[in-house]
Order: sequence, then C-alpha cells, then structure tokens
Amino acid sequence: MRPRADKRQDYRPTSPPRPISVVHPVVVGYDGSASARNALAYAAGMARRLERPLLVVYVTSSGVYCEPLTGQIVGLARDAESLERWLLTELDLLTDPAELEVHVRTRRGHAARELAAVAREFSADALVIGAPRHFWHHVAGSVSGWLARHASCPVIVVP
Repeated sequence: MRPRADKRQDYRPTSPPRPISVVHPVVVGYDGSASARNALAYAAGMARRLERPLLVVYVTSSGVYCEPLTGQIVGLARDAESLERWLLTELDLLTDPAELEVHVRTRRGHAARELAAVAREFSADALVIGAPRHFWHHVAGSVSGWLARHASCPVIVVP
C-alpha cells in the first residue's frame, strides 16, 4: 500500500514549487472537462496496475489578457494551493486514491508544450489526456495531436 503524497501540509505560496522525486509516473493532463475526468480515472487505474506514481497536471494560461473596453492589460492571479486542492478533490470523486501515490502540479503556458515538458522532466511511462471537445480542434490541431507528434513517451487519448 503506497502512501498518498499530499502537498497541502507544507505549501508556501511565495516559494517556487518544491522539487518532487517521482520516477516514471503516469502523467495525466486535467482541465475539468468530461473527457479529462475519464482520462483521470483511466490514468489512476493504469498507475495502480503498473505500481507507478500518478502525476496530475493542470495547465493554466498565462493569466494575462486585454480588457476589450478599456484596452487595459489585466493579469489574473491563480491560487496554486486552491487549484491543487481542487485537483485532489476531483481525484477523490473519480477514483479511490488508496494504494496510489499521487502528486499534483500546476503549470502556466501552452497546454501541450507544458504536458510534454512534464513528461520529459519526470521520464513518464505514459501521458494520458482527454480527447478534444470541439470539432475545430480536429481541423486546426489539438493538444492530443501535438502531443502525439512531440511527446517523449506514449500518449493515450481517452474519449
């Protein structure tokens, strides 16, 4: 039975994320969509079967946008601690995290590039993501399509 790693106990919002020692995890990209929920459940089962840690990654945009009426540049501060709490709650709702070593990371930037970087950084055994939600992702390109071409590990796309 593996202990569940919970970073909430010693989180310091002003310091950079603590380095974690995770070897060959199953990485899952999560954004709260229905297909991402399916991917999270699949990745948790896969990590359990392979006896590997599960690394849940939420990628947020840069948090900067232009206010359309005033033209003012607005930066949205995201609370990493509340995001990580939300991700752990989602995991608890979707699967039994018992016997599963779980780590959570939040990143800023382009979803596909950040997921590929995490997979490469931790030498992931697999990268699991949900299928694209919108038709135009199939036409213009999607996170899953980009990852299939550029990731350094197998990419599993869950509908």
